[in-house]
Amino acid sequence: MLAILIAHAVAAILAPPLVRVMGRNAFLPLALVPLASLGWVIANWGTEQELNIRWASAVSMDIDMRFDSLSAVMCLLVLGIGSLILLYCARYFEDDEPRLGIFAAEMVAFAGTMFGLVTSDNMLVLYTFWELTTVLSFLLVGHYAERASSRRAATQALLVTTAGGLAMLVGIIILGQLVGSYNLSAVIEAAPAGWLPGVAIVLVLIGALSKSAVVPLHFWLPGAMAAPTPVSGYLHAAAMVKAGIYLIARLAPAFADAAPWRPIVITLGLVSMILAGWRALRAFDLKLILAFGTVSQLGFLTALVGIGSREAALAGLTMVIAHAMFKACLFMVVGVIDHSTGTRDIRKLAHLGLKTPILAVVAALAAASMAGLPPFIGFVGKEAALEAALVAEVLPEWARIAVVAGMVLGSILTLAYSIRFIWGAFGRKQLKRPSPAVQSLHAPGPLLLSAPSLLAVGGLAAGFAAPWVDTLVSPYADTLPASLAKPYHLALYHGLTLPLALTAVVIVGGISLYLAHRTVARLRFEHPPLGNADRIYDATLRGMDTLSTRLTSFIQRGSLPLTQATILVTLVLLPTVLMFVFGAGNTPAFRVWDTPWQFTVAVIMIGGGIAATVMRNRLAAVLMVGVTGYGLGVLFALQGAPDLALTQFLVETVTLVMFVLVLRKLPPESDPQAEIGKRGPRALLGIAVGAVVTVVGAFAVAARTAEPISLQLPELAYELGHGKNVVNVLLVDIRAWDTLGEISVLLVAATGVASLVFRTRRFGTAPRVSDAPASQLDAAGSNSEITWLRGGDLIDPRYRSLVLEVTTRLVFPTMMVLSVYFFFAGHNAPGGGFSGGLVAGLALVLRYLAGGRYELGEAVPIDAGKILGLGLTFAAGTALFSLFLGAPVLSSAVLEVTLPLIGDIKLVTALFFDLGVYLIVVGLILDVLRSLGARLDAEVVGERR
Repeated sequence: MLAILIAHAVAAILAPPLVRVMGRNAFLPLALVPLASLGWVIANWGTEQELNIRWASAVSMDIDMRFDSLSAVMCLLVLGIGSLILLYCARYFEDDEPRLGIFAAEMVAFAGTMFGLVTSDNMLVLYTFWELTTVLSFLLVGHYAERASSRRAATQALLVTTAGGLAMLVGIIILGQLVGSYNLSAVIEAAPAGWLPGVAIVLVLIGALSKSAVVPLHFWLPGAMAAPTPVSGYLHAAAMVKAGIYLIARLAPAFADAAPWRPIVITLGLVSMILAGWRALRAFDLKLILAFGTVSQLGFLTALVGIGSREAALAGLTMVIAHAMFKACLFMVVGVIDHSTGTRDIRKLAHLGLKTPILAVVAALAAASMAGLPPFIGFVGKEAALEAALVAEVLPEWARIAVVAGMVLGSILTLAYSIRFIWGAFGRKQLKRPSPAVQSLHAPGPLLLSAPSLLAVGGLAAGFAAPWVDTLVSPYADTLPASLAKPYHLALYHGLTLPLALTAVVIVGGISLYLAHRTVARLRFEHPPLGNADRIYDATLRGMDTLSTRLTSFIQRGSLPLTQATILVTLVLLPTVLMFVFGAGNTPAFRVWDTPWQFTVAVIMIGGGIAATVMRNRLAAVLMVGVTGYGLGVLFALQGAPDLALTQFLVETVTLVMFVLVLRKLPPESDPQAEIGKRGPRALLGIAVGAVVTVVGAFAVAARTAEPISLQLPELAYELGHGKNVVNVLLVDIRAWDTLGEISVLLVAATGVASLVFRTRRFGTAPRVSDAPASQLDAAGSNSEITWLRGGDLIDPRYRSLVLEVTTRLVFPTMMVLSVYFFFAGHNAPGGGFSGGLVAGLALVLRYLAGGRYELGEAVPIDAGKILGLGLTFAAGTALFSLFLGAPVLSSAVLEVTLPLIGDIKLVTALFFDLGVYLIVVGLILDVLRSLGARLDAEVVGERR
């Protein structure tokens, strides 16, 4: 199974260059991939295959796959019809078709994704494939991106199916948590009962019904006919829309008796069958007739597999096979008609059957199977469906009658629009000569006709081979309770039975309804009885846009203080209300302090906070805020956390520098009239936030009942991470994925700051001395006798500090050595890449403050973006390096080497990850200095670079 997924992934990657070389003929070798995969399915038919790959067990994301009887039937359709569709594409498209290579890749990837969906046992992995089909459907439906109709249809399909998928995800999580396993096999074996599983089932059904376009979530499917015909023939007939049917069939053995199951599945299924069948009689576009017919048939299938009896499951799976064959065939026939005549409008087609008799025969065979006429497989499945509804003991008698009546009415409509499709496409329509579109047609080639012909003949052959089809679908049907003492089996003829009589009623009723089509045509309601779902969708989007606009204008008025206040008020109110309503749990034990030093530091921090509130001078207020930050670092040190203390001191220093750089562009004091709100309420809000965070943290600690994992961290850090510094090993090994995400955010933040400052374009390195204007260089050379910093010579003497320059010249190398020491020592002692990077960044800050922007360019003549990119490359590359050494991704592997004269050297791969962190911190500070410092300096002196 894994090999099949890999094969489709590789084929999807190779598809664009293959199309570039071979043109449309590239679809022929690509069709061999699903065809070969089908060979594996056939070779393993009747067996159960399992694949278990441990991946992310902590979050229940192991790759668990299972191939059984139901999966086999679905794989037969997905891979078999997928290979025929790719064969069809080889002649449907022209070599100059735009984006044909991407289209081929998406089609092959879709086949592999559907295979993964129907073979996934882990529900979270199934959901991943589920959403991949949604994304690929969006891309395929929107293939003609230059057309507004295609973009709208793709977006509509994406929104509806994604919304349903999100609801399904919630249901999956509920079921997984209740059962204790996210594997479908475990959930079905130990199906939970009660109101909460009922809610979960409803949510899962929402996802399934949205994917299978069942009323009221059906409207996206007719719109998706804007896609190329091969997409309609594959995704919207045989593959993607069957995903919901598959999921309902998969869950039916366990949940068919759940209270909400049958009312939802059967009712909505039959409503879809009848309403969409009626709508198909009003369409004039051949693809729309088939689209509404597909919605109708999907409703029929949903009701069948949802009944939850052996007979219904047998009929439902038979109809799934029949529907995939005749509907894929008919979509391909429409594609041939459109390809040959340039139109799909039945009002513009006349005498086409005489011009293309083979195509007419193929279409007639498929339409007869769709209409349920003997001896086709569609007839076998429909007769089995009527029998299953008549004998379904799981339904009360009135429900059985209603279901049978609904199926008969829906089948009458199906026969009527089947005749309308054939006559509309191939009939004479009382015209003596072919219509202009038919007169100018070019005959389709044999390769274009081969795929639909195989499916049409297959539907006929499967009808005669009904007992053989029975052997394919019975293993799954046997997993559900039987309503008959003697098992029901598929056959072309069961004698003179009630289902046969009902079939005769369907045939007479369908023909009569079609003959009265003129009357039907006049029954076009100006406003549909149940409303227009497409317009409801548009109205819903407009309403959501209006609501979001008004809500945004209310809570986000462009005022940073107001936005921040909204967030902080929510932070205060939400936990407080929840604690009062649901209770806070165990009462925490508070201690005022452990040592008097803590109290002393706390008083200083409180004083700094109050001073920051009352001061009007911006710089003084920032310094007071810095006092609280440094005080926190002292508290960390007093609590025996030197790593945290060191990091806090360094971060606070860098933050103060950034504040100072920004404050240069602001007035020294704030204007009382320009302030938003009063200081008192803002101070109270700050106190409330601090109090709530403290109380919630205390209650969270008190709620702990198990032994904290932190007690095991020192031992784990040394054994797994090969380091004694627990904090650093956590960052670069045990929680390296978190660190990788955080440094990625830092990189994005640096890019965002630079983009906001530079506005028009990003500038590379900071300017060097050689980049200064010639007049400024001449003045610097004549005025300077001793040069401590080259950039300092270019500073206006009024703002130059010789003491600072001399100090920087002496301190800078020391700081860089200290930075390197922290980097190398951090795995076993306080320090690490983050601390080392901050020290190096502060050294650059000192160099900039003493020598100006030109000195910054002299210190690091490298673009900050390149340093950031190199750091991210080192951090991410450690994942591959660890794998090569046999360790899990982003974990520590030991590399031991012996060098002459030096001796044994033991390197841990986490060192390279830490190097990435170091470079990103240095690059971030350099980027901030370059943007908030050097760039603003240039604007102050009037330079425009």
